[in-house]
Amino acid sequence: MPEVAPVVMVCAEEATVEAGLVGGALRCPGCEGELGPWGHARERVIRGVGRLRPRRAKCGGCGRTHVLLPELCLLRRRDGVAVIGAALAVRAAGGGHRPIAGWLGVPKDTVRGWLRRFARDAEAIRAHFSRWAFALDPELGAVSPAGGAFADAVAVIGVAARAFVLRFGPREAWPVVAVLSGGGLLCHTSCPFPGVP
Repeated sequence: MPEVAPVVMVCAEEATVEAGLVGGALRCPGCEGELGPWGHARERVIRGVGRLRPRRAKCGGCGRTHVLLPELCLLRRRDGVAVIGAALAVRAAGGGHRPIAGWLGVPKDTVRGWLRRFARDAEAIRAHFSRWAFALDPELGAVSPAGGAFADAVAVIGVAARAFVLRFGPREAWPVVAVLSGGGLLCHTSCPFPGVP
């Protein structure tokens, strides 16, 4: 089986990404080498985003190639992070997958898959975003329980996104979540986040 190229989360502005590649501002997550232009990944349609052809980059240090995934997306998902995030927020408030699917115009099986995967990893996701929230705002107080593992994880995601915005300036919340999760919020296989110590 061929090795999958690692993903680097980047801003959604193509001109900014190109400038970063040409100017040497983007770094390899493995060796910190400079990333340079290396073609494009295949084009795909992402619901809520549109047509997307992610940039590829090659590390000048280790020689590995990387896909530069815009912060509007998650790894291996056909829907934008804002669409998926809206579904998670409604579920945390008590909504079911069928009404969510109808509201978003997404197949119900797709929504059910998102919700099951998030529920499966809710504790690890909560721990991951708790670490981010406290790293971004060391004076942050305790985060109140929201009523179950799923809702608690969604609440902590909101706290971490808010801490990011307060520290770095105005941004949409769900693209921040995509960046803080490295695109792996709804991983297909095992959860990419370390569990509770």
